[in-house]
Amino acid sequence: MKNIARLRSFVQEMTRLVAQHGNDEPRMLDEGERCLRALIMHDDWLPDAFAQPSPESYRQYLLYCDPLERFSVVSFVWLPGQRTPIHDHTVWGLVGVMRGEEQCDEYVDPRYSAGPPRPSGSHRVKPGNVDRVSPRVGDVHVVSNAGRTGPAISIHVYGANIGAVRRHSYDPASGAPRDFISGYHNATTPNLWDRSLESGDA
Repeated sequence: MKNIARLRSFVQEMTRLVAQHGNDEPRMLDEGERCLRALIMHDDWLPDAFAQPSPESYRQYLLYCDPLERFSVVSFVWLPGQRTPIHDHTVWGLVGVMRGEEQCDEYVDPRYSAGPPRPSGSHRVKPGNVDRVSPRVGDVHVVSNAGRTGPAISIHVYGANIGAVRRHSYDPASGAPRDFISGYHNATTPNLWDRSLESGDA
């Protein structure tokens, strides 16, 4: 049995945080990173159904969405060689790597520069590390599995229902934007609220 209580506690912490500081992005990123780092330090809670890779493309599984869509929690699963297009988010986000290693290639926002997207930096994100994104701190990047064997899994928290947000991908040759709404690869989410097995009454 997975220790789903860890995810439930994280969701509760984030709900309290967004209720108190939802309009304060720096506070959300600072406190949210602390919460996310504590979650990904343990690898015993993510249900197997939300950790499955696909040879077709990386997978984006919704784990939880706040009823008011103030934040969402998503697992991303990548096989070696899989990567996103150049894309933005339009909202704040936190990315915590739990398994494997990811490569993040950053770009100058193409909306503010002519021609092809210009690289602005790159770095590896290892297990236990958390990256930040937002229009304020840097919002355009490509993410890929940096390993040669096995899937990489990261847990993402965004300041919206990210699967319903209209965002942009960018042509690598011209920088031309294309609107997209990512959606999710799952039709169900983990059941966080059945405590019967935890209590020993089942």
